[in-house]
Order: sequence, then C-alpha cells, then structure tokens
Amino acid sequence: MRMYDIIMKKRNGGELSGEEIAFFVEGYTRGEIPDYQVSALMMAIYFQKMTQKETLALTLAMAHSGDMLDLSAIHGIKVDKHSTGGVGDKTSLALAPMVAACGIPVAKMSGRGLGHTGGTIDKLESFPGFTTALSREQFIRNVNTTGMAIMGQTADLAPADKKLYALRDVTATVDNLSLIASSIMSKKLAAGADAIVLDVKTGSGAFMKAEEDARALAREMVRIGRNAGRRTIAVLSDMDQPLGHAVGNALEVKEAIDTLKGHGPSDFQELCLVLGTQMLLAGGRTQDPEEAEEMLRESIENGDALRKLAQFVESQGGDARAVYDPGLLPAAPIRQTLAAPVSGYISHIACDEIGICSLLLGGGRETKDSSIDLSVGLVLQKKVGDYVEAGEPIAVIHARDARGAALAGERFLKACVTSPRAPGKRPLIKEILTEG
Repeated sequence: MRMYDIIMKKRNGGELSGEEIAFFVEGYTRGEIPDYQVSALMMAIYFQKMTQKETLALTLAMAHSGDMLDLSAIHGIKVDKHSTGGVGDKTSLALAPMVAACGIPVAKMSGRGLGHTGGTIDKLESFPGFTTALSREQFIRNVNTTGMAIMGQTADLAPADKKLYALRDVTATVDNLSLIASSIMSKKLAAGADAIVLDVKTGSGAFMKAEEDARALAREMVRIGRNAGRRTIAVLSDMDQPLGHAVGNALEVKEAIDTLKGHGPSDFQELCLVLGTQMLLAGGRTQDPEEAEEMLRESIENGDALRKLAQFVESQGGDARAVYDPGLLPAAPIRQTLAAPVSGYISHIACDEIGICSLLLGGGRETKDSSIDLSVGLVLQKKVGDYVEAGEPIAVIHARDARGAALAGERFLKACVTSPRAPGKRPLIKEILTEG
C-alpha cells in the first residue's frame, strides 16, 4: 500500500477503505508518512468530502492510535458530556455535580482553553490547590468513591488527532464536517464512556455559527457514536449571546456555585437541566424525562449537588471551603461598571466580541503557552431582550489594570446593540438529536 495511491484515489473522488485509512493514520502517527503527503490528503478530503463509512473509519483509527481508556472498573453506566465551546460556557462545573448527585458516575477528561476564555481545567484551578494530574488508578478510585472525577487529557489519548489537527490548522483544512466530527468523537471514544451527550453550539459565539452547519455536525457525531456502539445524544443549543452572565474563569466558577445554590441565571440553569436529563436517561437512571429533570432540581434544592461539588474539589486537592465561600476564589483588583449609552431594548450582543473582551483582560490564551489570569472577566447586567435606561449599568468589568478595563469596556459597548423595539425571543434549546 502506498500513500501516493491513497492521495490520488481521494483526489479523484474515490471512497477510501478502512484499511487505507488505518494505514495513513498509523503511519502518520508513527512518523513514517511525511507532513506534505498527509497535507495533500487533507486537502483532497476537504474538497471531495468523506462518506459516512469513511468518517467512522477515520474516527476509529484515530481513537485506536493511542490508549483506549478502560473504565470497566467504575460501577454503573459512565456518561460523558462534551461541548463544542462558547462564551461563558461553564456548564460542566454545575452539570457534573448535579448528575453525580443523582447517581450517574461522571468520569470526564477535559482540556485547557485556547482562545477567549479558559477551558474546564483552567476554571477548576480557580480553587486553590486543585489538580487534574491524576493517575488512572486515582481517577477511577475517585469516581467510585466520590461519583465524579475530571482529569486532563493524556498525550497517549488519540495522538493521531493531535497531530492531524495541528497540520489541518496550518493548511486551511480545519473546516470540514467529517474531519471536525472525527476529531471530537475520536477523543470521546478513547476516553471510555458508555454513553455520550453532546452540547453542540450555534450562533455568533460558536464554532459553527450557522444553525444548519451545527445541526449537520450534531447528526454526524451522533451517527459516529451510535455506529461505534456508544449511546450518543446531541443537544443543539444557542450561543448567539454569552451563556449566563459571567465570562471569565473564577467568575464562571462563582456563577456555577450560585446555580447549585438555586440562584443561577435562567438560561444556564435551563441548559444544565436539559443536558442533565439526557445524561440521566442515557445512564439508565430513569426512562422518564420529567422524572429525570425533577431529580436534578431536587439535587439543587436539597443541597446534594453543592455538596458533591465540594467533595469533588477536595478529592482532587482543592480547597473545598471556596465552594461555600466563593470569596476565597481569585478576585481582580479593579471593578468597572459600564453604563448604557442610550435607552432601549438589548437587541443583539456580538457574542464572539464579548469573548475577545475577556481575552483582552487576560482571561484567555492567544497561544498555547500564554499565561492566563483566572480573576479577570466581565459580568453582564443585561441580556438580549432586556430594557435598559441610558446610564443604567449594563456590565461590570473585572480587570487587573485600568488599561485592560478601558480596552475591554470600549469593545463591550460596541458589541451591544440597542433598539426601540423588543427583539423576538430566540430559543436556547433548538433540538435534541438521538439519531444521525
């Protein structure tokens, strides 16, 4: 088998066999096939697309390119959750304790952020002493004893995906449905969960901005998961404005804690309940969606979910006192209130621009080696559809210095559009997909 022939076959619109896909994935992972040949193949795939059969073969080949995490020692059905990312997306911080408090084990691998805000691990490191550097044995033990654990993705998990993504990133071949879906799902399959719930975002703050593109991605990933033998569900959710009110690492942790105390923003609580319901259904806790939602609500009302978060933080070396006293979390020295320049209804918030505001403050990374300030960010006082009077607070900037506060504040005000008429309501949950 020759790489040259594989490139030509795909260039000419042919369907690659599972053996041909495994050949190039294995060879590239081992360093036996050069970048320039794989770049040529990625470009051929970009233009010629991949069939469902090819996409599944690519996903499985990447998943098996390294370790496949064995979670069989964890009691019960393990359900994983993945978000395609957005602004203010702190969902795992509240959702995982809620689900674990309802008896479904949550064994999750997460990453750090690259872009406007930190990833789940960055946010969790707002708790002093918290670590995700767990051995596999400790990871499994924590899930069995605490009900949940989150660890960083190891270098041995789907290494082919890491190499391929880095190559696609510099060869303008990222934006292909099959390549995106296989990249996400290869890591999910390798992480060992029995069932997977996907939160696929759409809107100005999402990777997939057009709803039809996000829906196509969701269907593709559900199809891959089902064909790989994993129960897979996708929730299509709106990201045309920040989720909740807080954007920034420690600020989002505080908002997640508020949610577990029953005081969270309505949109964030709604998303947690919808995703949590699907996780309880997938985990076999109940077959009744209304009963599942009631279980989740009760975990908040009786304090079980908040206590679960504290147990989880303590089990991974963090200071659990911060769960009950968020004042112990990192706090920025400067707080600047932004006033609305005119009266009217908030008709649009450029979600991606709000993410950039956080990046300007130091709350995100421009490169993978950038340092991150866990204390900075912003808290929205108004959301789309709210009426605001001129001079009324519209957001609070949390900054390290006055220059950063000024830059972020100016950009934030440009990102918010007011109108004399109230905008039409945009639903948060667009669709729940159980079949590809």
